Amino acid sequence: MPSNNTKEISFTSKVRVRFTETDPLGIVWHGNYIQYFEDGREAFGRHHGISYLDQKKHNFSSPIVKSTCEHKLPLRYGDVAEIKTTYVDTAAAKMIFRYEIMNPEGKVVCTGETVQVFVELQGELSLVIPEFFREWKKKVGLLDG
Repeated sequence: MPSNNTKEISFTSKVRVRFTETDPLGIVWHGNYIQYFEDGREAFGRHHGISYLDQKKHNFSSPIVKSTCEHKLPLRYGDVAEIKTTYVDTAAAKMIFRYEIMNPEGKVVCTGETVQVFVELQGELSLVIPEFFREWKKKVGLLDG
């Protein structure tokens, strides 16, 4: 749960469970939830103007350095799941995303978090917030002026 001082922005997208994502019983294999996090993060990025392609235009990538995933209920082949992706603001040169995946009945089936750092395309880790990311944070109301 974020503190009162933490700013967040979210986006909710949907994914239909594909046959290839399930085990012989028609239940989503546990490793595919990380892919659903990626689907949510990509939808968030396109919606809020901070996609991987936007980052690449500024000569950066943002590899994942940590991921967590907690399973609560199963998803099944054919289900349409909602992925709520929330960016949790931090002063550090990284991005933290939290995820909630809901089944068609609106019950939480999985939660998780990923942490990404900024790396220049030449391979150098950025220890300070890149300027394009600082400008994005201002644009979406996470930084003042």
